[in-house]
Amino acid sequence: MSALPLAFLSPWLLVGLIALPALWLLLRLTPPRPQTVAFPPMRLLLDVVAKRETPSRTPWWLLLLRLGLAALIIFALARPIWNPQAAATAGSGPLLVVVDNGWAAAPEWDARVDAASAAIAAAGDDGRAVALVATADAARREIGLETADEAAKRLRVLAPEPFSPDRALLLPTLGDWLKANPSADALWISDGLAGGNARVFADGLKAALGSRGLAIRIDPARSARGLAAADNAPGGLTVKALRAEAAGPETVRVRASDLRGRALGETDAAFGVGAREATATFEMPVELRNDIARLEIVGAKTAGAVQLLDQRSRRRTVGVVTGATADTAQPLLSPTYYVTQALKPFADVREARGQGASAAVESFVEQKLPVIMLADVGALTEEARARLGAWVRDGGVLVRFAGPRLAGAADDGLSPVRLRQGGRTLGGALAWETPQALASFAGSGPFAPLAVPGDVTVTRQVLAEPDADLPDRVWATLADGTPLVTGAREAKGMSVLFHVTADTRWSNLPLSGAFVDMLRRIVDLAGSGPAPTAAAPGAQGAAAAQPQGEPAQAAAPRATLPPTRTLDGFGAFRSPPATAKPAPADGRPAATPDNPPGFYGPVDAGIAVNALGADASLARVDLAGLDATVSDVVAVEPTPIAPWLFTLAALFAILDSLVVFLLGGGMALLARRGPKAALGLAVVGLALVAHATPGFAQAAPPKAAYDERFALEATLATRLAYVSTGDFETDRIAKAGLEGLTQQIALRTALEPGAPMAVDPAKDELAFFPLLYWPVIEGAPTPSAAALARIDSYMKQGGTILFDTRDALTGGRGPEGDSLKRILAGLDVPSLEPVPRDHVLTKAFYLLDEFPGRYAGSPLWVETIPAADEGEERPARAGDGVSPILITGADFAGAWAVGSDGLPLFPTSSDERQREMATRVGINIVMYTLTGNYKADQVHVPALLERLGQ
Repeated sequence: MSALPLAFLSPWLLVGLIALPALWLLLRLTPPRPQTVAFPPMRLLLDVVAKRETPSRTPWWLLLLRLGLAALIIFALARPIWNPQAAATAGSGPLLVVVDNGWAAAPEWDARVDAASAAIAAAGDDGRAVALVATADAARREIGLETADEAAKRLRVLAPEPFSPDRALLLPTLGDWLKANPSADALWISDGLAGGNARVFADGLKAALGSRGLAIRIDPARSARGLAAADNAPGGLTVKALRAEAAGPETVRVRASDLRGRALGETDAAFGVGAREATATFEMPVELRNDIARLEIVGAKTAGAVQLLDQRSRRRTVGVVTGATADTAQPLLSPTYYVTQALKPFADVREARGQGASAAVESFVEQKLPVIMLADVGALTEEARARLGAWVRDGGVLVRFAGPRLAGAADDGLSPVRLRQGGRTLGGALAWETPQALASFAGSGPFAPLAVPGDVTVTRQVLAEPDADLPDRVWATLADGTPLVTGAREAKGMSVLFHVTADTRWSNLPLSGAFVDMLRRIVDLAGSGPAPTAAAPGAQGAAAAQPQGEPAQAAAPRATLPPTRTLDGFGAFRSPPATAKPAPADGRPAATPDNPPGFYGPVDAGIAVNALGADASLARVDLAGLDATVSDVVAVEPTPIAPWLFTLAALFAILDSLVVFLLGGGMALLARRGPKAALGLAVVGLALVAHATPGFAQAAPPKAAYDERFALEATLATRLAYVSTGDFETDRIAKAGLEGLTQQIALRTALEPGAPMAVDPAKDELAFFPLLYWPVIEGAPTPSAAALARIDSYMKQGGTILFDTRDALTGGRGPEGDSLKRILAGLDVPSLEPVPRDHVLTKAFYLLDEFPGRYAGSPLWVETIPAADEGEERPARAGDGVSPILITGADFAGAWAVGSDGLPLFPTSSDERQREMATRVGINIVMYTLTGNYKADQVHVPALLERLGQ
């Protein structure tokens, strides 16, 4: 065995080294040196003597050079490999190759495939059969032998699956196969994680092999990263990042995106020294957090590095209404104090303050809150009841708490069960001698996964009529069999009733930690849609209430949701595979081969299944004490040496030729040919070099460079822009006009704009400019469809275009108006109106009541905004944004235009006062486009009113 990491793919060619001694005799000879005879010819004839020539002896160093050349060629033909892959096992029987293809194998999947391919190829070279098994391939349970080529083809079509396989399930099948093939060895290419019973699988596989060899390829230096336990907390959405090894500090980037794949934000999760968990927090508004549907580690490319969020992860808004008068001085006595405190960790609470119960209910219904809680609300107006009932049927969740008011009120149809009339607050004949404890949760209700608290006691309750459907609607039962919580579906929504108060007067349930969990599970029902008939809430309530010793009713089948979008092993969305089955609608199922990670059910009422559960953790598999050969799956890459040997042999050959040339008198030959030969060789060499070097002297600058220069020039300073019309005089006036306006803005305001620029909407980016001045000329061509799309996009994204037809003298009936109509025909233009007196444009910087340019009397048209409310006396009125279009015929540029000497270029139709007003109009328009409708804010009302009164 060689001590060097060197191997030969064709070692039989090394036999050629035996021929090196024979080459000694052939290579030691060199041709004789040619004789040099000087002119004249007569002397040449005298010196020529016929004699026998003998070959010269080859110098020893040249002989070694040629022997080295021959040896290099022989070694190169033997195809040497540096750092060759070691054989998987040393046996000669069949080779069992087990490949982990769960999500954790995705990060180094190509390397694992290469390692398996190398082992299969080596087995094929040795004439061994191969059996290939993928641990996540649940459908393939039978193991058969195949040739190395067939196994290699099947290996190439394998891909990581988006779940963690349970390897222990394969042990019986592998054990039977190994018994049937007593000479087989095994190779396990592991993903390195302890999950999926990795150590149990390794021990079981070795036990089945007995004394036969077991090789394990695993890379301890790398491991997958994962995400788990996403929580939409009050301070932000948090998610736990996981890694398998307790290594040094590390930071991973976590990205949040919505259902359409649009990124909503990114944040970091920093692992401390030796930590295997880190937390990433997204601090953003709750409305934006509720849109998050996918969290992923940037660059991880695994299903385990993705956390999908469904409607249960949304932080819902809950409206809380009480029928009692809240005492803010003593909050612990408030009927809603314990409810709001229990809801705050997972919901945003809105309390009705300063409103009656009916008004508060109607307000919350109008706000379309998903959950409304009524604390001892007995009577509502007929209209409030109707609207609340319709809201429940449309998908709302109504939660009611009992109390004296509810106990004394008539049935309003908003409770899940009929309540017993009279004596429902326990006392007299219905009084308990001892408080009743909470006994059980219904098996099919939302509280089923919760542990029954042993410290909850009830002293009073409202009782339900023993109707036939009562057992199906019971979610929680007291020790005497009476219901504590009931619930029922109402079309798309749900109504829930706690038969005790929301405070501690009737029970200590609000003081229990179970109260928080119960409310959370109820809030999670918001938006979950109608339940299938097979899974009506409380279907096992009767079973929970059965007396001991009597047979319980058969449990109803669980509701399921079909898969809609699932993940592959690399964390990308795909269509659900044919093997995917519906997932249970209740709870949070873990990913399995039947239920791969993804979304199940409708978008607004489905569930998300993730590769890692909330309590997941990652750890390296411990193989200490296992009798197996363990090596890196991502070993040092094998390096072929043959190309380097051929290159070195070529250099030796060139050196040999040069030596022969020199020994044969080559230098003397070049000396006789003179400098012309050397110059010719130099010219040829330079020509070759020049031919190989590409020339860029005539290359035109790429378009990207122009776009970059244009963007830099447009964005390094705030600039106004005008649309180039192609008419020289019109463009000259537009440029001079914007230059004059720019100078006045710099003199009169804090803004210092840059020089105006000309733009072509068909090719230039318009988003850099807040305002475009577009002088309309007679016969202007209609912009192309692409240009119109760019213009429309510019207007939709907040830009403003000022169209100036400059036809005020004709009353707007000139040919320029026809050109403007053709331009606007292809644009989505809003309805327009002349600037009203209370518009923001009249007060953006100067107080204006008209908008003249070079000509007076032409109205300035803007987007129509809602009219002021009757009786409203606001000094400024505006819509939600800046008008995307302004139209005038006053020739603003003609009034603003100045020459190089700073003097006006054109006279106005009246006097210099009109030019001053035109300048103020321009400044107001620029301020309006830059600042929007802030002048309409009530903050500025006193100052504006003061100015108007002067």
